[in-house]
Amino acid sequence: MSPHNDAPSPAGSFTHGFNMAFRPTASSGLRNFSSNSNSIYSESPLNGSLSSSFSSNSLDVDDHMSRPLVPGVYVPTVCFFDPVTEDLDKETIATHAVRLAQVGVTGLTTQGSNGEAVHLTHAERQTVTATTRSALNSAGFSHMPVLVGCGAQSVRETIIHCREAYTAGGDYALVLPPAYYAPLFSPSAASVIEFFHAVADQSPIPLVIYNYPGAVSGMDLSSDVIIQLSAHPNIVGVKLTCGNTGKLNRIVAATKSAKPQSSSTAPPFLVLGGSADFTLQSLIGGGHGILAGLANIAPKSCLEILRLYREGKVSEAQKIQEVVARGDWTAIQGGIVSTKAGMESWLGYGGYGRSPLPRPTDDQSARWKEGFRELYALEKSL
Repeated sequence: MSPHNDAPSPAGSFTHGFNMAFRPTASSGLRNFSSNSNSIYSESPLNGSLSSSFSSNSLDVDDHMSRPLVPGVYVPTVCFFDPVTEDLDKETIATHAVRLAQVGVTGLTTQGSNGEAVHLTHAERQTVTATTRSALNSAGFSHMPVLVGCGAQSVRETIIHCREAYTAGGDYALVLPPAYYAPLFSPSAASVIEFFHAVADQSPIPLVIYNYPGAVSGMDLSSDVIIQLSAHPNIVGVKLTCGNTGKLNRIVAATKSAKPQSSSTAPPFLVLGGSADFTLQSLIGGGHGILAGLANIAPKSCLEILRLYREGKVSEAQKIQEVVARGDWTAIQGGIVSTKAGMESWLGYGGYGRSPLPRPTDDQSARWKEGFRELYALEKSL
């Protein structure tokens, strides 16, 4: 897990002067926002070659039904490639999504860290999302929300990703803060807050903040910054891969009644733990569930912790959590390489990451298989 660094609260408002246009969609709930055609992020400048490079796999926007973010287990799906050509393996992408849905997970995420988004072109990203959405719909899971990783270093490209995610059938955009030029940013997180506000104003789908210090040069958004961002009507949740349950508790407490609920079961602001090894801790702290890569291998085990906790069987949930945490340590140590190796060993599919990710040696594969053994035995027993 990444180290925790709950930074000081920002002082004052950092949104003065922002007047970004936003065109609401059925899922956003922001139908009263007006469009500003003079915005530097208005639609026409963004409809360049990147956003137009994909069309054949896009879904008609009429497919966008309301899919609220409810508490539960969300899975950042692995991306699959042909072992020789490294082309997208759309068949496995589709069957894996349906397998997870049939087990009972709450939602899926494409283009997350486990989805190797940084290895994909814009067109490939949309193909993965469209394939996932289409597979879910065809299998009877049209109600299941699909979150899409849309992080980029500029406001402009992040908005492009959000619009492409919407076109491909995504319901929510999972967005990392930009970090490449972080030393040049305004103090007290002003630049980061302005970034999220600008993207949220222009995104056709609601945003979920992705706080993952390990992926953004150690940048760790404080609870104060996240609480401030939660007030935006098009920012609806956060994934906390920082592992800071104190931060999680503060955010939950501050956002319980921050905005109208989209459904009777959806919280006003969804707060998810970002790793399976602190699922129970997140729930005890008031969190609404997890968005965790380990659920690619062991979704039933993750769901079982939630079930037991909701039934008040905390000691039983703790026993399951211990097994999950040990298995997650293997995934954490080897990242997507060990996760795919574990899937290949125990599920019969998984394959390899795209170059330049290394392919595991026989010794590594054997070690990672053993690291997941206890967890997979638990998974098979459920």
